[in-house]
Amino acid sequence: MTTPELLAASAKYLANTYARFPVVLVRGTGMRLWDSEGKEYLDFAGGIAVDALGHCHPRMVEAIRSQAERLIHVSNLYHIEPQIRLAKLLCEHSFADRAFFCNSGAEANEAAIKLARKYAKDHWSTDRVEIIAAQHAFHGRTLATLTATGKYTQGFEPLVPGFKHVPYNDLPAVARALDSRTCAVLVEPIQGEGGVVVPDEGYLPGLRRLCDEAGVLLIFDEVQTGMGRTGRLFAYEHSGIAPDIMTLAKALAGGVPIGAMLAKETVATSFTPGTHATTFGGTPFVTAVALAVVETILVDDLAGNAGRVGKILVDRLAALQGGRSVVTGIRGKGLLVGVDLSVPARPVVSACLERGLLVLSAGDTVLRFAPPLIASEADVDQALAILTPVLRDAAA
Repeated sequence: MTTPELLAASAKYLANTYARFPVVLVRGTGMRLWDSEGKEYLDFAGGIAVDALGHCHPRMVEAIRSQAERLIHVSNLYHIEPQIRLAKLLCEHSFADRAFFCNSGAEANEAAIKLARKYAKDHWSTDRVEIIAAQHAFHGRTLATLTATGKYTQGFEPLVPGFKHVPYNDLPAVARALDSRTCAVLVEPIQGEGGVVVPDEGYLPGLRRLCDEAGVLLIFDEVQTGMGRTGRLFAYEHSGIAPDIMTLAKALAGGVPIGAMLAKETVATSFTPGTHATTFGGTPFVTAVALAVVETILVDDLAGNAGRVGKILVDRLAALQGGRSVVTGIRGKGLLVGVDLSVPARPVVSACLERGLLVLSAGDTVLRFAPPLIASEADVDQALAILTPVLRDAAA
């Protein structure tokens, strides 16, 4: 099919749930992608923080090939070797003692919500069901995670009861919201879709203190920030504290769909046989790929690379501020960086696309960079060589 034929078929047959750009990406390697017309793009979007190893990394390709030849699926009625090895690796490199695998970040957050409520009923009270979440968060598109998100809800009511929303990075607001019905606090260590919002240094430790004082669980949604994105394997490590439950997805298998919920032993024991399950969660195929991805992140110190290259990216972007520039602010950690603009972000994203650079938006006026963790200083320079004239044109 030609590109126009592909775009026409897309418009005719696919559910109209995405505001897609008019390109068909068909091939990739490393930091680069090509469309159906043969045009090359530098990828600073990373599949929305998913493609940790870039495109077609040889270790990931080999894991896909070898596991596909060996075993793709059996149910969780049986023990699964790569699933066991992946759980062990994640627990050994985090605060957690146990892992539950599913298919997406939304499902991981659903599991966390269910576990928090089940733990509350097992240990406290049947009335202790409410979860405090932050405004401008993003936790998923299922009904429960949509309710936790607090937006994109129009037309999907009635929503799931049992959620409160408070301003992000506001400890007094959390303290006021805590009461005898609270079972958990759910936050992102850095808000991604909310505009790459980095909280004050005392925010996460303060949440830990408030939760401990109130005797409630602390849940970190690291679907976007986890797996080396922020310069540490997990973003919570920057804060010096740990949650009781953590969710992962996106970069965990480098593009193969997987989600994970990790928890401390004392909390995880509330999940017993039959309390939660999924048919496709943690299959031999996907966990073998995830195992290869996580091992590569660790062995190649891609979290460290994200920290180093992310600083270079922020420094280069900072040089674009001042004068008549449309850049009004820059923030982030590692290779999750947001740029505040004085103009709408979508036209800037489109102009970058036309010039061969993939970037993201986060809200109406924030550019978001979430490139593969293999990005180099040379990649940053190339990206800025494309972005700089686009921003100059936007200021005209």
